[in-house]
Amino acid sequence: MNRRALMGAAAAAPAALAMPALAQTLPEVRWRLSSSFPRNLDVLFGTAERIASRVAALTDNRFRIQAFPAGEIVPGLAVVDALQAGTLECGHTASYYYVGKDPSFAFFTALPFGLNARMNTAWMTQGGGNDLAAELFNSYNIHGIPAGDTGAQMGGWFRNEVRSLADLNGLKFRIAGFAGQVFQRLGAVPTQIAAGDIYPALERGTLDAVEFVGPHDDEKLGFVRVARNYYAPGFWEPGARLHFMANKRAWDALPDAYKAAIETACGEANAEMLARYDHLNPQALRRLVAAGAQLRFWPREILQAAWRESHALYEETAGRNERFKRIWTSYKAYRDEEYQWFRVAENSFDNFAFPAAAAR
Repeated sequence: MNRRALMGAAAAAPAALAMPALAQTLPEVRWRLSSSFPRNLDVLFGTAERIASRVAALTDNRFRIQAFPAGEIVPGLAVVDALQAGTLECGHTASYYYVGKDPSFAFFTALPFGLNARMNTAWMTQGGGNDLAAELFNSYNIHGIPAGDTGAQMGGWFRNEVRSLADLNGLKFRIAGFAGQVFQRLGAVPTQIAAGDIYPALERGTLDAVEFVGPHDDEKLGFVRVARNYYAPGFWEPGARLHFMANKRAWDALPDAYKAAIETACGEANAEMLARYDHLNPQALRRLVAAGAQLRFWPREILQAAWRESHALYEETAGRNERFKRIWTSYKAYRDEEYQWFRVAENSFDNFAFPAAAAR
């Protein structure tokens, strides 16, 4: 080879080296993602958008996921149905929306008096929870990856003050997951509807009370304009885990590098969502109180009754459903040990420091 040819080859080498390896070897893939949440909920729907953006960045735009809000291609509470049928590649949703299919779905979002966000992460990653989730999801033709947590939620918006158990009798309450069955046992009339439909039902009087997530989202949904009594805590959601879910066949067909990109994006989203809520909720709560919200706390009578009914429901369900029984056995043992530990350090610190700061 002459000197000119050698120089030409040397000049071309950096361009060849700069070309991403993915672009040379992996296919272009396009997926659609349906969220269970409307576009205006920037943390919930925004998490799906951030996952899609991160996957594109990690794959040099060769794997692109387009995120759609609830209702555009799939109703908000029908994501699992679409994934199971294979009419959709992926979704971002809360598994407890699907307890009608199997009550075991509740464990992987939230249970009344269950694990908080940190405890849930520990159970999922260290205590076998992810394996139990995979067994359940796979039976519905789904591959699931944890992708966000709201942290402890609020207890909802009520037209009238709730002073005792008697005030729950006949109360028409929008509430999701297993918690609806607990409130039914307490005398309420629960219903589960998607986020975008909650405000109209409350405004029309179809509902007496609603719960969703917490101050940041509740402010955006406008509940304070209709119901002023804002209760805490959401004892049925001490943390609420969301999942990125994919149709199993579509997931299995992905190159390993693309699977790794999704897992990385979901891992980042899992941490970011909780941080965003912890940052945004205090600011939104101050605005809601200024707008007329009356911050109230559940009477102890209701908390004690809810604790009893929750655990009675779990035992009854375990007696009917073998899968639920196996997961409940793991979950309860892990929860009880975590509660003991958190009482020692976390709770003793919180009980002193939080009131002390408020009193200054």
